[in-house]
Amino acid sequence: MPVLALNKRAAFDYAIEERLEAGIELTGHETKSAKMGHIDLSGARALVNPKGAYLVGASIHSFQPNNAPKGYDPERTRKLLMRRSEIDNLMGKTQSGLTIVPLKAYTARARVKIELGLGKIRKKQDKREYLKKREAEREIRKFRK
Repeated sequence: MPVLALNKRAAFDYAIEERLEAGIELTGHETKSAKMGHIDLSGARALVNPKGAYLVGASIHSFQPNNAPKGYDPERTRKLLMRRSEIDNLMGKTQSGLTIVPLKAYTARARVKIELGLGKIRKKQDKREYLKKREAEREIRKFRK
């Protein structure tokens, strides 16, 4: 399960409560490009409506920029492949104030998957506490070695 892209900001900006996996609908050259690691999840988010789940703001650059299809948009909205029960469950949780953010992209059995996280946005004070906690854990690990 090689990791293709990480969204490092998501763990800092959101308190992730639940994680889930979703497939992503890509065209042929997008799949090849994503598997080569040309995918950027920073600033991306997932939207859920009764028609389905969609990934917005993720950028997948063309595998060969000079040979890209005409009118290709690297930041187009892409459909997430999920079961109806999962979509309904997410709709209920987003209405209660949670946000869906993509955490990482990886391959599983030759398919590109997206790990989504359900979380609440952190306020500035919460981010400071998170940094202090992370620094304390780093110090403890340093002294144990």
